[in-house]
Amino acid sequence: MEVAGIEIPSDSPAFLSILAIHVPLGLLAVVTGAIAMLKEKRRGGHTRFGSIYFWSLGALFVTSTALAAMRWSDDYHLFVLGALAFAAAILGREVRRRRWNMRVDLHVVAMGVSYIAMITAFYVDNGKNLPLWRDLPCAAYWLIPSAVGIPLIVRALAREPKLVIRAQGAAH
Repeated sequence: MEVAGIEIPSDSPAFLSILAIHVPLGLLAVVTGAIAMLKEKRRGGHTRFGSIYFWSLGALFVTSTALAAMRWSDDYHLFVLGALAFAAAILGREVRRRRWNMRVDLHVVAMGVSYIAMITAFYVDNGKNLPLWRDLPCAAYWLIPSAVGIPLIVRALAREPKLVIRAQGAAH
């Protein structure tokens, strides 16, 4: 079955029902994660959109787990990427909530890694169906999100020196 040029690997009613929830959750996570990244890092918009990102990513992980379980031999790698994405988001959230004092802002790194893993899963699963992406080798689906995302994380840390060295006095 094909929808909007994207191959749907199963016509099972259960699969399609979960997919109908999974796709909007993915869009919500992508949009709110991007907004949280662009907002000023303080209470308000950043934390509000960051919380929506976190919870939508958690729900996305639940639906992706169910979808992968239905086609495990084909999709186990998507489960692994989803688990990595959500585990990184949990770490990033806990770092901030517990106010861990570290030399590098682990919140920024972990949340960035969670977003990269989520985007990687999308491209690994759908890249072969997308304009421009379908012309790339499969390895590109795995590598491009990190090739773009990691420099953005480094840039965020470099632009905000306080994110890299939280408390100079605390380290001594």
